[in-house]
Amino acid sequence: MQPTRTEEHALVELLDVLLERGVVIQADIVVTVADIPLVGISLRAAIAGIAKMSEYGGQAWVERSSPPDVGPQGS
Repeated sequence: MQPTRTEEHALVELLDVLLERGVVIQADIVVTVADIPLVGISLRAAIAGIAKMSEYGGQAWVERSSPPDVGPQGS
């Protein structure tokens, strides 16, 4: 039996789920030299569609990402 889906459909479905439901990725990185921690980095990223971001309180992000209103030109 052969699979009925191609890889293209799987990628599109994955992207659809990510935009519809959203995902949060968190990573903590520590750079050490000779067993001495020098730098600590904490990363967090939220990936979702605009509708989902605004639903969960990302309205400030939506407002910052929209183009500014252009007023009348001239002097």
